[in-house]
Amino acid sequence: MSPEVLWYVIPREGPYPWEPAGRRPVDLAYLQQLGGAVDRLGFSGALLATDLYDVWSLGSVLAAAAPTFRPLLAVHPGLIAPTLLAKMALSFEALFGPGRLRFNVVNGSTEGLREYGLHLEHDERYELSAEYWDIVKRLTSGEVFDHKGTFYDLKQAGAGLRELHRDGGHVPLWFGGSSPAGIEMAAEHVDVYLTWGEPPHLLAEKLAKVRERAAAHGRSLRIGLRLHLIVRESEDEAWAAADRLLEVTSHATYARQLGQAADADGVGWERQFRQHGGRVPARARELEVSPNLWPGMGLFRPGPGTAVVGSTARVIERLQEFEALGVDTFILSGNPLLEEAYRIGETVLPALGVRPRVG
Repeated sequence: MSPEVLWYVIPREGPYPWEPAGRRPVDLAYLQQLGGAVDRLGFSGALLATDLYDVWSLGSVLAAAAPTFRPLLAVHPGLIAPTLLAKMALSFEALFGPGRLRFNVVNGSTEGLREYGLHLEHDERYELSAEYWDIVKRLTSGEVFDHKGTFYDLKQAGAGLRELHRDGGHVPLWFGGSSPAGIEMAAEHVDVYLTWGEPPHLLAEKLAKVRERAAAHGRSLRIGLRLHLIVRESEDEAWAAADRLLEVTSHATYARQLGQAADADGVGWERQFRQHGGRVPARARELEVSPNLWPGMGLFRPGPGTAVVGSTARVIERLQEFEALGVDTFILSGNPLLEEAYRIGETVLPALGVRPRVG
């Protein structure tokens, strides 16, 4: 079976959007054009990540413009009451069609969540997340129930949502966490476990732990991998494109990004940081940690920092190697998002067995 492949959509995008000079203006028509391209090229939707702009607004305008576009919305548990989130999700599918919505569970950072009034340390964030998403799953499955837990005390939750009942069970949950607490939460509650790119031997070790913990709960998980791609006709062209990103990035961006990574309290961040060690190389390939695997994106931007860099043939080989480890889902990106969606949709996806939509 061919893997499921999603793209990535974020309003602040461009050739190198972490710099003002490399960022395109935020434009609704352009974003709808991007969503339509993702829909037609064969991607099974796109991750709408946390950013300056709200993902619900973005997901709604894209779903309205592209008839089969399926957003994967990044949501921080606790920022919206679980009953209200369930109502929003069920309303979305009632308006745009069943089965179109998925949640990407984002636990955030202790410091970042303080802005919203949540004061939770690392493991407490996962305790909240487990309780929160268990409630949301039950609500979007159509249950009506009382709940008294550590964080929520609900009476007749779901009673007001009966007419918005969702067929087919709960809204699917996608989630990535590398700490023991994060892996345990995933093993017990989510449907797709997401991880950032790492050398295959490290990724295999991590996935073995995830599968072991899921089995302990009598469950199995799909495995998703979030990667950036820099694909060109030849290896030299691809690495030259990576070199160009190093050249156009300002000292201020490097300082800001490396400072944030050093202060982060997430295990995933730590694993990413170890790959480049906070070092800005003269040439991109100096940081190649495994064939065609480059952690240099973490020098520019938050979140997943690993790119697969190479010719079309080599990039396909690397993705197939990850498939052999049990990865059945990819969330891909490339800058600029529109042009690279076409490049990858027309070259890489067919080799993975993914075909464009007709009609």
